[in-house]
Amino acid sequence: MKIGFIGLGIMGAPMARHLADAGHQLYVHTRSKVPDTIAETSAVRCANAAEVAKQSEVLITMLPDTPDVEKVLFGENGVAAGLEGAGAGKVVIDMSSISPTATKAFAGKINALGADYIDAPVSGGEVGAKAASLTIMCGGDPAVFERIKPLLEKMGKNITLVGGNGDGQTTKVANQIIVALNIAAVGEALLFASKAGADPAKVRQALMGGFASSRILEVHGERMIKRTFNPGFRIELHQKDLGLALQGARELGVALPQTAGAAQLMQVCAANGLAGLDHSALVRALEIMAAHEVAKG
Repeated sequence: MKIGFIGLGIMGAPMARHLADAGHQLYVHTRSKVPDTIAETSAVRCANAAEVAKQSEVLITMLPDTPDVEKVLFGENGVAAGLEGAGAGKVVIDMSSISPTATKAFAGKINALGADYIDAPVSGGEVGAKAASLTIMCGGDPAVFERIKPLLEKMGKNITLVGGNGDGQTTKVANQIIVALNIAAVGEALLFASKAGADPAKVRQALMGGFASSRILEVHGERMIKRTFNPGFRIELHQKDLGLALQGARELGVALPQTAGAAQLMQVCAANGLAGLDHSALVRALEIMAAHEVAKG
């Protein structure tokens, strides 16, 4: 297929490469240099998003935040301009993590141009993107989902159609709530153990064999102990996702007190210049308040 891909960052580049390796022709647009992993394929670089939309049967966006997606879709020389009069049969798949409410509005505008829209945010980070093992949470028409699912299977393994447009993004927000609270819980537990004089590495090892065991304790607990905070998923991006959760909570009239607390811990990190670190570095906020580090780097 002719596939457009906009957003060739840490996640987008390996995802696009999997599609190229599967034999699909890529049409790409990026504000910066095309990554070498994409440049060495037959990918065609387009001058703008409108050109990508004109050339593609399916167009994928993988961008940082809601305003970025809106600009690419509906800004000057955006996707919508390329779909004008030529949208019939085309599909726009947004794999960014953005506002569920905005997603519903975006889908309506794309549908009005004759094209279909699937929101398909992902979980799994850079490791999952490179291994094509991402979890992909989708919202959209079931028939359209089945049509594009073979493409998603080149990038991920656990692929679920949750419901209509916006439901994929809602699922991703829920995912980010769970991940953030688990990181905070692991950070508090290891900080408590370390301050009490126990070896946090051995505490973690013991906990891995019990009911407290989790993927977060396994991976991010190790990061906290070894002080390896180089980003797989940056605090500033998780901050954005928790902001979406709290915005949605206000719109729905529900309270998310633990989510708000995790968001405040991330704000402590940001205020101390740590927003670019991996989200496991949320433990640094707890350490700053306790004047004690889980372990020495």
